[in-house]
Amino acid sequence: MKACSQSCVSLGLIESGKMNEQGLIERVSTGIEGLDEMLGGGLMRGSTTLVKGAPGTGKTCIGLEFIANGVLENDEPGAIITFEHFPKKLRRDAQSIGIDLQKMESEGKLRTIFTSPEIIISQVEKEGGLLDTLVYEGGIRRILIDSISHFERVSQNPHELREVAYTFVNGLLRHDLTTLITQEEREILGASDAIELGIPFIVDTVIQLSYVEVDSSISRAILVLKQRSSDHDRSIREYRITDRGLIVGKPFLDREGVLSGLPKKKEVEVFMEVFGKKEGGKRRRE
Repeated sequence: MKACSQSCVSLGLIESGKMNEQGLIERVSTGIEGLDEMLGGGLMRGSTTLVKGAPGTGKTCIGLEFIANGVLENDEPGAIITFEHFPKKLRRDAQSIGIDLQKMESEGKLRTIFTSPEIIISQVEKEGGLLDTLVYEGGIRRILIDSISHFERVSQNPHELREVAYTFVNGLLRHDLTTLITQEEREILGASDAIELGIPFIVDTVIQLSYVEVDSSISRAILVLKQRSSDHDRSIREYRITDRGLIVGKPFLDREGVLSGLPKKKEVEVFMEVFGKKEGGKRRRE
């Protein structure tokens, strides 16, 4: 399979944000209100987004909500290509956040495919291959790839892995799909030790999910690390996974070092807590 160069992929990504009749970039809702707000109204039509984080942070959950929103709210058929979850387990996980994948599948609005990285890589640029079939026969507009970390099985050579990743993303761009790709990071707290596939450099948007320890309990944090051709919220926000999906909350305004996994209160907050209490006690005594 011939790999596209990085410059070729980058050019495709620059052109991927589709304009509407008013000349504005068309937005695609993720189905998660707070996340759409962070993204400036949603993902860009025809763009590729990477969602990365440790196991259990909700990467697949975001992908499922993205696909369900397309089917249920925008009449956009979708596809899920998974390398790690059997369809039965994926349906059960989706049900736990209020999404009925089986109903969408039975109505012909969703295709769920459990396969291997080797097969999907061989098919992505093949004329008349699986991707062509999904687009031209199934009419899919949105696609979830869960998870690209399994590409590590294809080669132990980092350079070759990056070339495979470039070729794969370029194949998705060829079909003007709005794509969400997940990537697993092994570290639960702090910096990731995931093998670098070069994906963050070639996609349009990168969303980081992390665990953080706050006051001796574990919370989850979400951050839009980058979004090409569009402004976005740069705050780090807390979020929860519920039976209604993800709920994105307020920023960690009183903390710093959140992405380290062990955030601490800002010095001004500590100062106010210590000296504010002393001042308050002095006034009460008076």
